[in-house]
Amino acid sequence: MFHELLRVWFHWVDAWGYAGVFILMVLESSIVPVPSEIVVPPAAFWAAQGRMSFAGVILAATVGSYVGSILNYWVFRWVGQPMAMKYGKYVLLPADKLLMAEAWLKRFGMPGVFAARFLPVVRHLISIPAGILRMPVAPFTVATVLGAGAWCTILAWFGQEVLGSHPELLDSPEAMIIAMKAKLAWLIASVLAFVALYLVVLVFKRKTAAQAA
Repeated sequence: MFHELLRVWFHWVDAWGYAGVFILMVLESSIVPVPSEIVVPPAAFWAAQGRMSFAGVILAATVGSYVGSILNYWVFRWVGQPMAMKYGKYVLLPADKLLMAEAWLKRFGMPGVFAARFLPVVRHLISIPAGILRMPVAPFTVATVLGAGAWCTILAWFGQEVLGSHPELLDSPEAMIIAMKAKLAWLIASVLAFVALYLVVLVFKRKTAAQAA
């Protein structure tokens, strides 16, 4: 079933261009598990062939990410935690994941929203506790746009570099995912290391400030 979904999502990017990228990234930033890794890189490859522009792909993906996130934010700000905890399991949001995302946001705040855009699972969920906890819209927006923009830029660059020398992968979403996972490993490891270091420094600064106070 997931392979069929891959084909459908891949076709949307192929057939609809910027609109396909935008719609899929809206879903990617909501509770629908659309992997951004199969949306942005192929679009970036097609941009290199002249079908779209590189900047246009990044813009469509970033705006889509923000729209999906802000929709989640307002929905769960209105719904509240009790309803989310009770019915979340019916929309792919079990209580343990919700509590994990809430703990992340409470610990790291606005920098945590930015860092979450680089992390699987947390990326899809972070807007939900932001709404439940009524995080101010302005810092949520800034952190989301900056984080999503950076992540989409990384994926777009990667799509040009990897798919540029293997255009045959565009004929098989499954083969493309396998190839990208193999070649993305070092990049993801570097990003995760950067995020981990960023959060360690953040925690250290907060502890230092607290001790000084």
